[in-house]
Amino acid sequence: MILLDTCVLIDSLAGPRRSAGALRRAIESGERLLLPALALYEWLRGPRLPEELAAQEALFPRESAVPFGPREAVLAAELYAAVRKPRGRELDLAIAACALTRDAALWTLNEADFRDVPGLRLFAA
Repeated sequence: MILLDTCVLIDSLAGPRRSAGALRRAIESGERLLLPALALYEWLRGPRLPEELAAQEALFPRESAVPFGPREAVLAAELYAAVRKPRGRELDLAIAACALTRDAALWTLNEADFRDVPGLRLFAA
């Protein structure tokens, strides 16, 4: 199981779509891909073209987004206390908590932002 960071969604579905091939390969290989509601929020708040939104809905319908609930909130707060320099990383830590509570690897293009998160596995595309 793989949880997507916002940057993977953006890099796969918007602009030059550099990560589209890697996303396609992951889907074709049968990987279970999850989109956290927090990443959906970050995606939707950016300027998006109608075809980008349609692609996101086809692959990751908003109704299937992984929620950020009480378990994730508690863990994200613990991670905030555990990592060095947590300020400005609140959403990243919350997304990491979503991955950890589901025992999922996190697929991100910003590995440096997550290397110090205890117990988090990063997916290498």
